[in-house]
Amino acid sequence: MSLRLFNSLTRRVEPFAPLDPSCPTMYLCGPTVYNYVHIGNARGPVVFGVLAALLRRRFGGLRYARNVTDVDDKINAAARELGVPISAITSRYAAAYRDDMAALGVEPPDLEPEATAHIAEIVAMIERLVAGGHAYSADGHVLFAVASFEGYGKLSRRDTEEMLAGARIEIAPYKRDPGDFVLWKPSSDDLPGWDSPWGRGRPGWHIECSAMAAAHLGETIDIHAGGVDLQFPHHENEIAQSECAHGGRTFARFWLHNGMLTLSGAKMSKSVGNIEKVNDLLRKHPPEALRYALLSAHYRQPLDWSDELIESSTRTLDRLYGTLRDSGRFGGPVADARAGGVRAGHSPAVPAPIEDALDDDLNTPKALAELAAIASRTRQLRNELAHDPRASSERSDALTRLASELRGAGAALGLLQQDPADWFGRGASDADDARIQALIDERAAAKQNRDFTRADAIRDGLAAEGVLLEDTPEGVRWKRA
Repeated sequence: MSLRLFNSLTRRVEPFAPLDPSCPTMYLCGPTVYNYVHIGNARGPVVFGVLAALLRRRFGGLRYARNVTDVDDKINAAARELGVPISAITSRYAAAYRDDMAALGVEPPDLEPEATAHIAEIVAMIERLVAGGHAYSADGHVLFAVASFEGYGKLSRRDTEEMLAGARIEIAPYKRDPGDFVLWKPSSDDLPGWDSPWGRGRPGWHIECSAMAAAHLGETIDIHAGGVDLQFPHHENEIAQSECAHGGRTFARFWLHNGMLTLSGAKMSKSVGNIEKVNDLLRKHPPEALRYALLSAHYRQPLDWSDELIESSTRTLDRLYGTLRDSGRFGGPVADARAGGVRAGHSPAVPAPIEDALDDDLNTPKALAELAAIASRTRQLRNELAHDPRASSERSDALTRLASELRGAGAALGLLQQDPADWFGRGASDADDARIQALIDERAAAKQNRDFTRADAIRDGLAAEGVLLEDTPEGVRWKRA
Protein backbone atom coordinates (compact mmCIF):
# COMPACT_ATOMS: atom_id res chain seq x y z
CA MET A 1 0.00 0.00 0.00
CA SER A 2 1.28 3.49 -0.81
CA LEU A 3 1.10 6.25 1.76
CA ARG A 4 -2.28 7.99 1.83
CA LEU A 5 -3.05 11.04 3.99
CA PHE A 6 -6.17 13.06 4.70
CA ASN A 7 -5.63 16.51 3.23
CA SER A 8 -7.61 19.15 5.15
CA LEU A 9 -7.42 21.41 2.10
CA THR A 10 -9.36 19.01 -0.12
CA ARG A 11 -11.25 17.16 2.64
CA ARG A 12 -10.27 13.74 1.31
CA VAL A 13 -7.66 11.03 1.69
CA GLU A 14 -5.11 11.31 -1.11
CA PRO A 15 -2.00 9.38 -2.19
CA PHE A 16 1.08 11.20 -0.99
CA ALA A 17 4.11 11.74 -3.20
CA PRO A 18 6.68 14.45 -2.42
CA LEU A 19 7.87 17.06 -4.89
CA ASP A 20 11.40 15.71 -4.40
CA PRO A 21 11.09 11.90 -4.49
CA SER A 22 14.09 11.49 -2.20
CA CYS A 23 13.34 14.18 0.40
CA PRO A 24 9.86 15.32 1.46
CA THR A 25 9.45 18.57 3.40
CA MET A 26 7.27 18.96 6.48
CA TYR A 27 6.55 21.89 8.80
CA LEU A 28 4.88 21.57 12.19
CA CYS A 29 3.71 24.56 14.21
CA GLY A 30 5.70 24.47 17.44
CA PRO A 31 5.27 26.00 20.88
CA THR A 32 5.00 29.57 22.08
CA VAL A 33 7.51 29.36 24.91
CA TYR A 34 6.15 31.28 27.88
CA ASN A 35 5.19 28.36 30.17
CA TYR A 36 5.23 24.59 30.38
CA VAL A 37 3.16 22.94 27.64
CA HIS A 38 0.11 20.82 28.37
CA ILE A 39 -0.39 17.26 27.15
CA GLY A 40 -2.64 18.45 24.32
CA ASN A 41 0.33 20.37 22.90
CA ALA A 42 2.28 17.09 22.79
CA ARG A 43 -0.15 15.21 20.57
CA GLY A 44 1.07 16.83 17.35
CA PRO A 45 4.80 16.25 17.99
CA VAL A 46 4.14 12.62 18.96
CA VAL A 47 1.85 11.61 16.06
CA PHE A 48 3.66 13.65 13.43
CA GLY A 49 6.95 12.30 14.75
CA VAL A 50 5.64 8.85 13.80
CA LEU A 51 4.87 10.27 10.35
CA ALA A 52 8.37 11.78 10.10
CA ALA A 53 9.92 8.38 10.78
CA LEU A 54 7.61 6.76 8.22
CA LEU A 55 8.57 9.35 5.58
CA ARG A 56 12.26 8.67 6.21
CA ARG A 57 11.75 4.93 5.82
CA ARG A 58 9.67 5.38 2.71
CA PHE A 59 11.63 8.06 0.84
CA GLY A 60 15.11 7.88 2.35
CA GLY A 61 15.21 11.48 3.57
CA LEU A 62 13.18 14.29 5.10
CA ARG A 63 13.52 17.98 5.90
CA TYR A 64 11.36 18.43 8.97
CA ALA A 65 11.00 21.82 10.67
CA ARG A 66 9.20 22.58 13.94
CA ASN A 67 9.38 26.23 14.88
CA VAL A 68 9.69 28.01 18.22
CA THR A 69 7.65 31.17 18.71
CA ASP A 70 9.89 33.24 20.98
CA VAL A 71 8.33 36.69 20.55
CA ASP A 72 4.69 37.08 21.55
CA ASP A 73 2.52 39.21 23.79
CA LYS A 74 2.12 36.30 26.25
CA ILE A 75 5.90 36.07 26.52
CA ASN A 76 6.10 39.82 27.02
CA ALA A 77 3.54 39.63 29.83
CA ALA A 78 5.41 36.80 31.58
CA ALA A 79 8.72 38.67 31.33
CA ARG A 80 7.15 41.88 32.63
CA GLU A 81 5.60 40.05 35.59
CA LEU A 82 8.97 38.61 36.61
CA GLY A 83 10.99 41.68 35.67
CA VAL A 84 13.31 39.79 33.32
CA PRO A 85 14.14 40.06 29.58
CA ILE A 86 12.06 37.87 27.26
CA SER A 87 15.11 35.72 26.54
CA ALA A 88 15.07 34.55 30.17
CA ILE A 89 11.52 33.29 29.69
CA THR A 90 11.96 31.82 26.22
CA SER A 91 15.25 30.03 26.89
CA ARG A 92 13.86 28.43 30.04
CA TYR A 93 10.63 27.16 28.53
CA ALA A 94 12.11 26.19 25.17
CA ALA A 95 14.56 23.96 27.06
CA ALA A 96 11.71 22.57 29.18
CA TYR A 97 9.72 21.84 26.02
CA ARG A 98 12.63 19.96 24.44
CA ASP A 99 13.12 17.95 27.63
CA ASP A 100 9.42 17.09 27.83
CA MET A 101 9.28 15.99 24.19
CA ALA A 102 12.45 13.91 24.57
CA ALA A 103 10.93 12.16 27.59
CA LEU A 104 7.90 11.29 25.45
CA GLY A 105 10.18 9.77 22.82
CA VAL A 106 9.83 12.61 20.33
CA GLU A 107 12.88 12.86 18.12
CA PRO A 108 14.12 16.43 17.54
CA PRO A 109 13.19 17.85 14.13
CA ASP A 110 15.87 18.47 11.53
CA LEU A 111 15.30 22.21 11.90
CA GLU A 112 14.03 24.24 14.84
CA PRO A 113 13.83 27.86 13.63
CA GLU A 114 13.16 30.63 16.15
CA ALA A 115 11.14 33.69 15.19
CA THR A 116 13.61 36.20 16.64
CA ALA A 117 16.37 34.79 14.41
CA HIS A 118 14.28 35.47 11.28
CA ILE A 119 13.32 39.12 11.62
CA ALA A 120 15.11 39.99 8.35
CA GLU A 121 13.16 37.31 6.45
CA ILE A 122 9.91 38.45 8.06
CA VAL A 123 10.50 42.10 7.13
CA ALA A 124 11.42 41.11 3.55
CA MET A 125 8.22 39.10 3.15
CA ILE A 126 6.11 41.96 4.46
CA GLU A 127 7.82 44.33 2.03
CA ARG A 128 6.86 42.04 -0.86
CA LEU A 129 3.26 41.96 0.33
CA VAL A 130 3.11 45.76 0.56
CA ALA A 131 4.69 46.14 -2.89
CA GLY A 132 2.17 43.71 -4.35
CA GLY A 133 -0.82 45.53 -2.92
CA HIS A 134 -1.64 42.77 -0.44
CA ALA A 135 -0.66 44.72 2.68
CA TYR A 136 -0.75 48.33 3.87
CA SER A 137 0.75 50.37 6.68
CA ALA A 138 -1.43 52.33 9.07
CA ASP A 139 -0.74 53.96 12.41
CA GLY A 140 2.61 52.16 12.83
CA HIS A 141 1.07 48.79 11.92
CA VAL A 142 1.27 46.77 8.74
CA LEU A 143 -1.82 44.71 7.96
CA PHE A 144 -2.65 42.06 5.40
CA ALA A 145 -5.60 43.06 3.21
CA VAL A 146 -7.82 39.97 3.24
CA ALA A 147 -9.89 41.26 0.31
CA SER A 148 -6.77 41.17 -1.90
CA PHE A 149 -6.62 37.35 -1.79
CA GLU A 150 -9.45 35.65 -3.60
CA GLY A 151 -8.70 32.27 -2.03
CA TYR A 152 -9.07 33.44 1.56
CA GLY A 153 -11.10 30.84 3.46
CA LYS A 154 -10.28 27.87 1.22
CA LEU A 155 -8.71 25.83 4.03
CA SER A 156 -11.35 26.38 6.72
CA ARG A 157 -14.11 26.70 4.09
CA ARG A 158 -15.79 29.54 5.89
CA ASP A 159 -17.33 32.58 4.32
CA THR A 160 -16.31 36.05 5.46
CA GLU A 161 -19.13 36.45 7.98
CA GLU A 162 -18.38 33.06 9.56
CA MET A 163 -14.68 33.87 9.82
CA LEU A 164 -15.36 37.20 11.49
CA ALA A 165 -17.80 35.59 13.91
CA GLY A 166 -15.51 32.67 14.71
CA ALA A 167 -12.33 34.62 15.41
CA ARG A 168 -11.25 37.08 18.03
CA ILE A 169 -11.15 40.06 15.70
CA GLU A 170 -9.37 43.13 16.99
CA ILE A 171 -11.48 46.19 16.19
CA ALA A 172 -9.14 49.03 15.27
CA PRO A 173 -9.72 52.33 13.44
CA TYR A 174 -6.64 51.82 11.24
CA LYS A 175 -8.05 48.67 9.61
CA ARG A 176 -9.58 48.89 6.14
CA ASP A 177 -11.53 45.69 6.78
CA PRO A 178 -12.37 44.08 10.15
CA GLY A 179 -10.80 40.79 9.01
CA ASP A 180 -7.42 42.30 8.08
CA PHE A 181 -4.71 40.88 10.31
CA VAL A 182 -1.46 42.28 11.67
CA LEU A 183 1.86 41.51 10.02
CA TRP A 184 3.90 44.07 11.99
CA LYS A 185 3.04 46.05 15.11
CA PRO A 186 4.79 48.97 16.85
CA SER A 187 6.76 48.39 20.06
CA SER A 188 7.01 50.86 22.91
CA ASP A 189 10.34 51.31 24.68
CA ASP A 190 9.46 48.68 27.29
CA LEU A 191 8.70 45.99 24.69
CA PRO A 192 10.99 43.93 22.42
CA GLY A 193 11.38 45.55 19.02
CA TRP A 194 13.43 45.66 15.84
CA ASP A 195 14.01 48.39 13.28
CA SER A 196 11.93 48.17 10.12
CA PRO A 197 10.71 50.42 7.27
CA TRP A 198 7.61 51.06 9.40
CA GLY A 199 9.45 51.96 12.58
CA ARG A 200 10.58 49.99 15.61
CA GLY A 201 8.27 47.04 16.14
CA ARG A 202 7.78 43.30 16.20
CA PRO A 203 6.12 40.73 13.93
CA GLY A 204 2.61 39.37 14.13
CA TRP A 205 2.27 35.68 14.90
CA HIS A 206 1.06 34.44 11.50
CA ILE A 207 3.85 35.94 9.39
CA GLU A 208 6.52 34.26 11.51
CA CYS A 209 5.62 30.73 10.35
CA SER A 210 5.34 31.76 6.70
CA ALA A 211 8.77 33.36 6.71
CA MET A 212 10.47 30.51 8.58
CA ALA A 213 8.90 27.81 6.38
CA ALA A 214 10.01 29.59 3.21
CA ALA A 215 13.51 30.23 4.56
CA HIS A 216 14.18 26.58 5.38
CA LEU A 217 11.86 24.47 3.23
CA GLY A 218 11.16 26.61 0.18
CA GLU A 219 8.16 28.47 -1.17
CA THR A 220 6.13 25.26 -1.61
CA ILE A 221 6.29 22.55 1.05
CA ASP A 222 4.86 19.05 0.94
CA ILE A 223 3.18 18.86 4.36
CA HIS A 224 2.11 21.47 6.88
CA ALA A 225 0.85 20.01 10.15
CA GLY A 226 -0.63 21.29 13.39
CA GLY A 227 -3.61 21.16 15.71
CA VAL A 228 -7.09 21.58 14.26
CA ASP A 229 -7.51 24.67 16.46
CA LEU A 230 -4.86 26.37 14.28
CA GLN A 231 -6.75 25.80 11.04
CA PHE A 232 -8.40 29.19 11.40
CA PRO A 233 -7.14 31.82 11.62
CA HIS A 234 -3.47 30.86 11.82
CA HIS A 235 -3.16 28.43 8.92
CA GLU A 236 -5.67 30.31 6.80
CA ASN A 237 -3.58 33.44 7.24
CA GLU A 238 -0.36 31.57 6.48
CA ILE A 239 -1.78 30.46 3.14
CA ALA A 240 -2.91 33.96 2.23
CA GLN A 241 0.31 35.78 3.01
CA SER A 242 2.61 33.03 1.66
CA GLU A 243 0.84 32.61 -1.67
CA CYS A 244 0.53 36.36 -2.17
CA ALA A 245 4.23 36.86 -1.35
CA HIS A 246 5.29 34.08 -3.73
CA GLY A 247 3.36 34.99 -6.86
CA GLY A 248 0.43 32.67 -6.22
CA ARG A 249 2.50 29.51 -5.83
CA THR A 250 0.98 26.83 -3.59
CA PHE A 251 2.22 27.20 -0.01
CA ALA A 252 1.54 23.66 1.29
CA ARG A 253 0.34 20.71 -0.79
CA PHE A 254 -1.00 18.69 2.16
CA TRP A 255 -2.50 20.09 5.36
CA LEU A 256 -2.68 17.65 8.29
CA HIS A 257 -4.53 18.53 11.50
CA ASN A 258 -4.63 16.54 14.72
CA GLY A 259 -7.73 16.56 16.89
CA MET A 260 -7.89 18.15 20.30
CA LEU A 261 -7.49 16.53 23.70
CA THR A 262 -10.42 16.92 26.07
CA LEU A 263 -10.88 16.51 29.81
CA SER A 264 -14.33 15.16 30.68
CA GLY A 265 -15.45 16.11 27.19
CA ALA A 266 -14.30 19.75 27.38
CA LYS A 267 -11.47 21.09 25.20
CA MET A 268 -8.19 21.28 27.10
CA SER A 269 -7.22 24.95 27.22
CA LYS A 270 -4.86 27.12 29.24
CA SER A 271 -7.40 29.96 29.18
CA VAL A 272 -10.03 27.70 30.77
CA GLY A 273 -7.52 26.12 33.17
CA ASN A 274 -8.50 22.48 32.54
CA ILE A 275 -5.04 21.35 31.52
CA GLU A 276 -2.54 18.65 32.44
CA LYS A 277 1.03 19.85 32.00
CA VAL A 278 3.42 17.36 30.45
CA ASN A 279 6.03 18.29 33.04
CA ASP A 280 3.67 17.28 35.87
CA LEU A 281 2.48 14.09 34.17
CA LEU A 282 6.04 12.90 33.60
CA ARG A 283 6.66 12.97 37.35
CA LYS A 284 3.63 10.78 38.03
CA HIS A 285 3.49 8.30 35.15
CA PRO A 286 5.81 6.30 32.89
CA PRO A 287 6.58 8.52 29.86
CA GLU A 288 6.04 5.63 27.47
CA ALA A 289 2.52 5.13 28.85
CA LEU A 290 1.74 8.78 28.06
CA ARG A 291 3.05 8.25 24.53
CA TYR A 292 0.97 5.09 24.10
CA ALA A 293 -2.13 6.98 25.28
CA LEU A 294 -1.52 9.77 22.76
CA LEU A 295 -1.32 7.19 19.96
CA SER A 296 -4.36 5.21 21.09
CA ALA A 297 -6.88 7.23 19.05
CA HIS A 298 -6.68 8.21 15.40
CA TYR A 299 -4.84 11.52 15.16
CA ARG A 300 -7.75 13.32 13.47
CA GLN A 301 -10.22 12.35 16.22
CA PRO A 302 -10.65 13.99 19.63
CA LEU A 303 -9.04 12.12 22.53
CA ASP A 304 -10.50 12.29 26.02
CA TRP A 305 -7.62 12.38 28.50
CA SER A 306 -8.01 10.69 31.88
CA ASP A 307 -6.17 8.78 34.59
CA GLU A 308 -8.02 5.68 33.39
CA LEU A 309 -6.54 6.09 29.90
CA ILE A 310 -3.01 6.34 31.34
CA GLU A 311 -3.53 3.35 33.64
CA SER A 312 -4.90 1.27 30.76
CA SER A 313 -1.90 2.23 28.61
CA THR A 314 0.48 1.26 31.43
CA ARG A 315 -1.18 -2.15 31.83
CA THR A 316 -0.97 -2.76 28.09
CA LEU A 317 2.74 -1.92 28.09
CA ASP A 318 3.20 -4.26 31.09
CA ARG A 319 1.82 -7.10 28.95
CA LEU A 320 3.92 -6.18 25.94
CA TYR A 321 7.14 -5.81 27.90
CA GLY A 322 6.28 -9.01 29.75
CA THR A 323 6.08 -10.77 26.40
CA LEU A 324 9.53 -9.51 25.46
CA ARG A 325 10.96 -10.41 28.85
CA ASP A 326 9.50 -13.92 28.78
CA SER A 327 10.88 -14.45 25.28
CA GLY A 328 14.35 -14.26 26.84
CA ARG A 329 17.08 -14.60 24.27
CA PHE A 330 14.51 -14.62 21.49
CA GLY A 331 13.83 -10.90 21.98
CA GLY A 332 17.25 -9.89 20.70
CA PRO A 333 19.10 -6.71 21.66
CA VAL A 334 17.27 -3.52 22.46
CA ALA A 335 17.26 -1.26 19.40
CA ASP A 336 18.76 2.22 19.49
CA ALA A 337 15.33 3.84 19.14
CA ARG A 338 14.54 7.54 19.04
CA ALA A 339 11.08 8.98 18.87
CA GLY A 340 8.61 7.49 16.59
CA GLY A 341 11.12 5.46 14.69
CA VAL A 342 14.70 4.37 14.51
CA ARG A 343 17.30 5.42 12.02
CA ALA A 344 18.05 2.86 9.33
CA GLY A 345 20.39 0.08 10.43
CA HIS A 346 19.60 0.33 14.16
CA SER A 347 16.40 -1.67 14.57
CA PRO A 348 14.57 -4.75 13.34
CA ALA A 349 12.50 -4.30 10.22
CA VAL A 350 9.01 -2.90 10.66
CA PRO A 351 6.45 -5.65 9.94
CA ALA A 352 4.30 -5.14 6.84
CA PRO A 353 0.96 -4.98 8.76
CA ILE A 354 2.32 -2.07 10.83
CA GLU A 355 3.52 -0.23 7.73
CA ASP A 356 0.16 -0.84 6.05
CA ALA A 357 -1.70 0.61 9.04
CA LEU A 358 0.49 3.72 9.10
CA ASP A 359 0.18 4.09 5.32
CA ASP A 360 -3.59 4.29 5.89
CA ASP A 361 -3.60 7.94 6.99
CA LEU A 362 -1.38 7.25 9.99
CA ASN A 363 -3.81 4.79 11.56
CA THR A 364 -2.06 4.30 14.91
CA PRO A 365 -5.00 2.46 16.60
CA LYS A 366 -4.82 -0.16 13.86
CA ALA A 367 -1.03 -0.29 14.22
CA LEU A 368 -1.38 -0.82 17.99
CA ALA A 369 -3.88 -3.63 17.33
CA GLU A 370 -1.37 -5.27 14.99
CA LEU A 371 1.30 -4.84 17.67
CA ALA A 372 -0.95 -6.65 20.17
CA ALA A 373 -1.58 -9.44 17.65
CA ILE A 374 2.15 -10.02 17.19
CA ALA A 375 2.58 -10.11 20.97
CA SER A 376 -0.26 -12.64 21.28
CA ARG A 377 1.32 -14.95 18.70
CA THR A 378 4.68 -14.56 20.47
CA ARG A 379 3.19 -15.55 23.85
CA GLN A 380 1.39 -18.53 22.34
CA LEU A 381 4.52 -19.91 20.70
CA ARG A 382 6.62 -19.16 23.80
CA ASN A 383 4.20 -21.16 25.94
CA GLU A 384 4.33 -24.06 23.50
CA LEU A 385 8.12 -24.07 23.59
CA ALA A 386 8.20 -23.82 27.39
CA HIS A 387 6.04 -26.94 27.74
CA ASP A 388 7.68 -28.99 24.99
CA PRO A 389 11.36 -29.76 25.65
CA ARG A 390 11.53 -31.52 22.26
CA ALA A 391 10.55 -28.37 20.35
CA SER A 392 12.11 -28.17 16.93
CA SER A 393 14.71 -25.63 15.93
CA GLU A 394 12.22 -24.34 13.37
CA ARG A 395 9.81 -23.34 16.12
CA SER A 396 12.62 -21.67 18.05
CA ASP A 397 13.54 -19.76 14.92
CA ALA A 398 9.90 -18.77 14.49
CA LEU A 399 9.85 -17.37 18.03
CA THR A 400 13.03 -15.43 17.33
CA ARG A 401 11.38 -13.89 14.27
CA LEU A 402 8.21 -13.03 16.19
CA ALA A 403 10.14 -11.39 19.03
CA SER A 404 12.12 -9.39 16.48
CA GLU A 405 8.86 -8.37 14.77
CA LEU A 406 7.54 -7.17 18.11
CA ARG A 407 10.59 -4.96 18.57
CA GLY A 408 10.32 -3.68 15.00
CA ALA A 409 6.61 -2.98 15.35
CA GLY A 410 7.25 -1.06 18.55
CA ALA A 411 10.08 0.92 16.95
CA ALA A 412 7.74 2.27 14.26
CA LEU A 413 5.60 3.75 17.04
CA GLY A 414 8.40 4.75 19.39
CA LEU A 415 7.44 1.97 21.83
CA LEU A 416 9.05 -1.15 23.37
CA GLN A 417 12.61 0.07 22.99
CA GLN A 418 13.57 -0.21 26.67
CA ASP A 419 15.03 -3.29 28.25
CA PRO A 420 12.06 -5.05 29.93
CA ALA A 421 13.98 -5.02 33.22
CA ASP A 422 14.16 -1.22 33.04
CA TRP A 423 10.45 -0.95 32.31
CA PHE A 424 9.43 -3.16 35.23
CA GLY A 425 12.06 -1.66 37.52
CA ARG A 426 11.04 1.95 36.88
CA GLY A 427 11.44 4.12 39.93
CA ALA A 428 13.18 1.42 41.94
CA SER A 429 16.57 1.56 43.60
CA ASP A 430 19.12 -1.23 43.42
CA ALA A 431 18.87 -1.65 47.19
CA ASP A 432 15.10 -2.07 47.02
CA ASP A 433 15.43 -4.57 44.18
CA ALA A 434 17.89 -6.59 46.28
CA ARG A 435 15.49 -6.54 49.25
CA ILE A 436 12.62 -7.79 47.09
CA GLN A 437 14.75 -10.52 45.58
CA ALA A 438 15.86 -11.63 49.05
CA LEU A 439 12.21 -11.97 50.09
CA ILE A 440 11.45 -13.93 46.93
CA ASP A 441 14.36 -16.27 47.71
CA GLU A 442 13.10 -16.64 51.28
CA ARG A 443 9.63 -17.49 49.95
CA ALA A 444 11.10 -20.14 47.65
CA ALA A 445 12.96 -21.71 50.59
CA ALA A 446 9.78 -21.63 52.71
CA LYS A 447 7.82 -23.42 49.97
CA GLN A 448 10.57 -26.04 49.67
CA ASN A 449 10.32 -26.58 53.43
CA ARG A 450 6.51 -26.76 53.09
CA ASP A 451 6.13 -23.65 55.25
CA PHE A 452 3.28 -22.34 53.11
CA THR A 453 2.07 -19.94 55.79
CA ARG A 454 5.36 -18.03 55.61
CA ALA A 455 5.43 -18.24 51.80
CA ASP A 456 1.92 -16.78 51.55
CA ALA A 457 2.77 -14.05 54.07
CA ILE A 458 5.75 -12.96 51.97
CA ARG A 459 3.63 -12.89 48.80
CA ASP A 460 0.86 -10.90 50.56
CA GLY A 461 3.36 -8.47 52.06
CA LEU A 462 4.95 -7.77 48.69
CA ALA A 463 1.52 -7.40 47.09
CA ALA A 464 0.65 -4.78 49.71
CA GLU A 465 3.73 -2.85 48.53
CA GLY A 466 2.55 -3.09 44.93
CA VAL A 467 4.99 -5.89 44.02
CA LEU A 468 3.28 -8.73 42.14
CA LEU A 469 4.80 -12.21 41.86
CA GLU A 470 4.32 -14.64 38.99
CA ASP A 471 5.39 -18.27 39.24
CA THR A 472 6.64 -19.51 35.84
CA PRO A 473 8.48 -22.64 34.64
CA GLU A 474 11.64 -20.52 34.56
CA GLY A 475 11.21 -19.29 38.14
CA VAL A 476 9.50 -16.41 39.91
CA ARG A 477 9.10 -13.12 38.06
CA TRP A 478 8.01 -9.93 39.72
CA LYS A 479 6.84 -6.48 38.74
CA ARG A 480 5.54 -3.36 40.36
CA ALA A 481 1.84 -2.76 39.91
